[in-house]
Amino acid sequence: MTHQDELIAELKRVPWFSELKADHFKRIKEITVIRNFKAGETLFREGDKENFLYVVLEGRIALDMHIPTRGKVLFYTAEQWDVIGWSSATPSVRQRTAGAKAVLDSVVACLDAEGLRRLCDQDHDLGYLVMRRLANIIASRLMVTRLQLIDMFATPPETKNDD
Repeated sequence: MTHQDELIAELKRVPWFSELKADHFKRIKEITVIRNFKAGETLFREGDKENFLYVVLEGRIALDMHIPTRGKVLFYTAEQWDVIGWSSATPSVRQRTAGAKAVLDSVVACLDAEGLRRLCDQDHDLGYLVMRRLANIIASRLMVTRLQLIDMFATPPETKNDD
């Protein structure tokens, strides 16, 4: 089995790609590389240029962002089959809104974001599948964010009593 065949076999295991046709896999493999990250290694930093959409194949990746007065705050931990860096596949975001670091040794499929956008523009069937999947990810992350905000605001910060 060639490296390209192994890449396609690995991508076919990812539920996010479950409805793709064989031709779609051939095109996706051309814009994808598999990378290994050691625990503690940074995938990207908040503010970096958006260049890849990532699918966690093995391991665990922590997402964090800088919050004024709180510093760096962990807000999501991605596990097997999770997609991170999804905003890179959207037409307007061009800068990372969070940072990502491997919590465990991890294997990640890295899809070139510009190449993915180009493939979606060229093949609207593929584009529809990708954007439908991205919409599901965005909706679920929005729900998680709302729950985190409710939790955060349900417990007001302690105030100092200057008496």
